Amino acid sequence: MAISALIVTGALLAALAVGLGAFGAHGLEARLSERALATWQTAVQYQFIHALALVLIAALWTRLDPGWGIAAALALLAGILLFSGSLYGLALGAPRVLGAVAPIGGTLFILGWIALAIAALRQGA
Repeated sequence: MAISALIVTGALLAALAVGLGAFGAHGLEARLSERALATWQTAVQYQFIHALALVLIAALWTRLDPGWGIAAALALLAGILLFSGSLYGLALGAPRVLGAVAPIGGTLFILGWIALAIAALRQGA
């Protein structure tokens, strides 16, 4: 995994989170219920935090075990797609069954952070 690709991916996902947050606050405010807007904002918040975590992994790359670093990055990326993606869908009125996807994404976030800790421990960071 190229470090520059990880930085670009994290940065673009963070930029997208800012845009989606603004869209939720200004473009969807009159169209969605308070609950749906809160769900949207949760998706934005988790996307932004974990996008920054991807950039963090890239910044720490030389201090991480590469295999575990890749595992951490992939888990966090998949977590963003599944967790935030499912919440965006739910906020916009997708079938409630999509809510079953969010816990999978949340689990991937947890596994990604654990993989990052192992990556640091194994490399002696």
